[in-house]
Amino acid sequence: MRLLRIDSRLLHGQVATNWAKITKVERILVASDGVARDRIRKTLIVQAAPPGIKVNIVTIAKMIRIYHDLRFSTFNVMILVENPIDAKKLIAGGIEVRSVNIGAISFDNSRKMITDTIAVNQEDAAAFKWMHERQIKLDVRKVSGDSSKDLWKYLDSKEF
Repeated sequence: MRLLRIDSRLLHGQVATNWAKITKVERILVASDGVARDRIRKTLIVQAAPPGIKVNIVTIAKMIRIYHDLRFSTFNVMILVENPIDAKKLIAGGIEVRSVNIGAISFDNSRKMITDTIAVNQEDAAAFKWMHERQIKLDVRKVSGDSSKDLWKYLDSKEF
């Protein structure tokens, strides 16, 4: 696996043109229980795929099963999730990562803005804390050329 990215927008221009290219992936796996059940969103995401890269949408449980299949290690894959809670579920399910890339998490009434593109609520903050406690780097970058920022430094200064 080349990249685990949290982005509430999932597959969009920055992922399709920048991250897919820089990580040299041949497949993008969107792990989301909600999207896996939504025919329209699935269709739109598959249509946003960059040329030459396959896109599959799977549930969180299926992503964990796929990861543990011996054949998985032969693929160059990017995994996209919508939120830190799903990322935590994948990691708790045995998906090994040293770093999680965070692109954007959309604001809503339950969330507090902690950067210009990332809004979190208490559950999100708890999931990020869980990752931080396991020495997983929380890498904030919209595109690969941006300088890496440590999300924990932003979270640690906020009260949740």
